Amino acid sequence: MLAFAPLHTATSAAATVVTWLADTLAPLTGGAATAAAIVLFTVGVRLLISPLSLAQFRGERRRTALAPEVRDLQRRYADDPGRLQSELFALYRRAGAGPVAGCLPALLQAPFFLVMYRLFATGDGHPHLLDEKLAGVPLGWHLGDGLTGPVVAVFGVLLAALLVLAWWSARRARRAAAATGTIAGAPTEGPGAAVLGRLVPLLPYTTVLVALVVPLAAVLYLVTTTAWTALEQAVLRRPQPEGIDAR
Repeated sequence: MLAFAPLHTATSAAATVVTWLADTLAPLTGGAATAAAIVLFTVGVRLLISPLSLAQFRGERRRTALAPEVRDLQRRYADDPGRLQSELFALYRRAGAGPVAGCLPALLQAPFFLVMYRLFATGDGHPHLLDEKLAGVPLGWHLGDGLTGPVVAVFGVLLAALLVLAWWSARRARRAAAATGTIAGAPTEGPGAAVLGRLVPLLPYTTVLVALVVPLAAVLYLVTTTAWTALEQAVLRRPQPEGIDAR
């Protein structure tokens, strides 16, 4: 199903980059060179899409500034959810704070994650990468392939990191909803709002579920990109001196 030319080409290109990075890092990282290369590859991807992440942050700040107007619309159209939804989107459009922009960084990462999954799930012309290891565990190893001491230790540390990061992201999602008066662009009041309010904070935990079924290399990608997001948010949301505009 995944064997078509564009994906094969992309996977081969990724293998070339990862192999070059691993060869460069080998004097410093030894047997963990390929794992370190995957981390650097992921950082490169995040730097590539960082302008979109910054645009996402700016959009969230604009939506936070619009919170009083959002609450006013919620009171005014409390009995007309359809009109409320259209008025909210019109408000966001005028302010340049469309909620859809917040999904772009995650969507753009999907192809890179798919390439990393394919590369270490099938080898796709580079089977030697499947045998590269991190703390004695092959990077192509899945949890379903068997549990040994090293496997439990390596996957345990990475899954624990993902759980902590998911908890942090869920808490941030709840705070953002409280600050903006919306959840994923939808009003926090009205039909379905309660269900959406419970569902959205749980979405970060899907990363943990994905990590249970993908090879170790892909788990490394997930941990690195999720940690990058947390660091990025911590830096961008740090208190700013008076008079500095995040635009």
